[in-house]
Amino acid sequence: MSQPESARAKVMVPAVSQRVSFDEFIEWYPEHSEHRYELHEGAIVEMPKPRGKHSEIAGFLSGSLFVEITQLKLPYLIPRECIVKSVEGESGYEPDVIVLDRQALNNEPRWERESIITLGSSIRLIVEVVSTNWQDDYLTKLRDYEALGIGEYWVADYLGLGGRLHIGYPKQPTFSVYTLIDGEYEVRRFHVGDRIVSPTFSDLNLWVEDVFSALQ
Repeated sequence: MSQPESARAKVMVPAVSQRVSFDEFIEWYPEHSEHRYELHEGAIVEMPKPRGKHSEIAGFLSGSLFVEITQLKLPYLIPRECIVKSVEGESGYEPDVIVLDRQALNNEPRWERESIITLGSSIRLIVEVVSTNWQDDYLTKLRDYEALGIGEYWVADYLGLGGRLHIGYPKQPTFSVYTLIDGEYEVRRFHVGDRIVSPTFSDLNLWVEDVFSALQ
C-alpha cells in the first residue's frame, strides 16, 4: 500500500546543503520508518536499521548486559532506543546499545518526554557495532562521546573494518574498550581468545568469540 503524500513528505531527508539544528532534527524525525536517522554536524544521515550479524551482535551484547544488571541488581537500565545529543548540539546519535543510570536520569530534562540524553554522566556504557561507515565509530562518535564524558565506550568491529590505527595490522575482528581517564579515552583491544575486560562491569564473563559467534 502506498503512503499518502503527507507521510512520504515527512520522511524526506533535507538537502545536503541545508544545515539542521538538533531541535529541528528531533521535530522532523519520523516515528514510523524502515530506517534510523542520526544528525552528524548539522546534516541528517540515513542509517539502515541493524540487520543480520550486526543485529545479532547488538542483541547479544544487550542481553548479556541485561542479565548482568539483573543478577547484580544494579541501578541501570537499557532502553529500547534513545538519542544522545553531542556537547555542541550539532549531532545526535542513536547507539546500538546504551546503559543508563536510573538515578542520573532525574537530571535529564528531555528524557521522559523525548528519550533524549544530554549528559554524559547519565550513561554508564555505550556500544557501537561497526558497519561499513567505520570512521563514524572510531573517529566522530569517539570524539563526541569523549567530549560528553561518557565513562566507557565499546566498539564491536566483527569484520575488522577499522583502519590500521584503530585495530592494528593484519586486520582482524576486534573488540575495543575505551575508558575515560582524566578526560581522555584510553583503549584496550581484544581478539578471539580474550576475555573482555570492562571497568563498569568488572564481573562480566564475556569472551570475544561469544560476541562474534555469529561469524562462525
